[in-house]
Amino acid sequence: MNKPADKKEIRHMEKLTLKAPNMGSPMRWISAGWDDVLRHPVYSLGYGFAFTASGLLMMYVLFKMGWAALIPAAAGGFIMMAPLLAVGLYAISRRDEEGKPLTLSVIIPTRFAEPRQLAYVALALTLAFIIWMQVALLLFALFSHGHTLALQDFTSYVFSTKAGLTMASIGTIVGLVISLFVFSISALSIPILLEHNVDAITAISASIRMVMTHPGPMLVWAWLIALYTAFGLAFAFLGLIFVFPIMGHATWHAYREMVGLIEE
Repeated sequence: MNKPADKKEIRHMEKLTLKAPNMGSPMRWISAGWDDVLRHPVYSLGYGFAFTASGLLMMYVLFKMGWAALIPAAAGGFIMMAPLLAVGLYAISRRDEEGKPLTLSVIIPTRFAEPRQLAYVALALTLAFIIWMQVALLLFALFSHGHTLALQDFTSYVFSTKAGLTMASIGTIVGLVISLFVFSISALSIPILLEHNVDAITAISASIRMVMTHPGPMLVWAWLIALYTAFGLAFAFLGLIFVFPIMGHATWHAYREMVGLIEE
């Protein structure tokens, strides 16, 4: 006689179903993200402050090491990790939906449906970050002939020399490709793994499938993320104190609108 499946095994038989967004969806998600920040400003902005402080610390270390010219590339790579680093913001939005009081512990969520599978997505994002930084180092070494430059000299070099413009053009193209990959695999996968007992491949596939089948709304969403992020970076990272929690909460609401469940 077969042994009855336990509850966890039954939940592993769940299948995700995707709901199509429309062109107005991204602005609706951002509006919901704003609402979450306004309802919980201490937690949300405190999380944004911690994220921004971490980024500034990384920039400071590069500056002290004499690698100030790599700060723009490092900033881009740091932003690539944002979908993973925003997991506490997803937890805040989830707790708010459940009508439960918030505590400091909620920003380090311990309730994951599949923590081990989440680690695989984290590994994929980390590898993307490493590849991007290796590409940036290679381009810098090739076009600067191994010479280190101060940040202001690097800026002048990029915009006033043929070699600098070529380096920036190639770096921008490669960065866009890697960023699109990161967006495609992480737009929905991390919130999915926070909630559902599915494997990392299923969660990533759902995210990629949504981007491929509904490119209009999803590319608008990616563009808005890039636009808000650029605004945050334009103010010496300090704008990210506000931008990061808004977009983190908005990502949770995007997931809520687009992902459903079929129980077998």
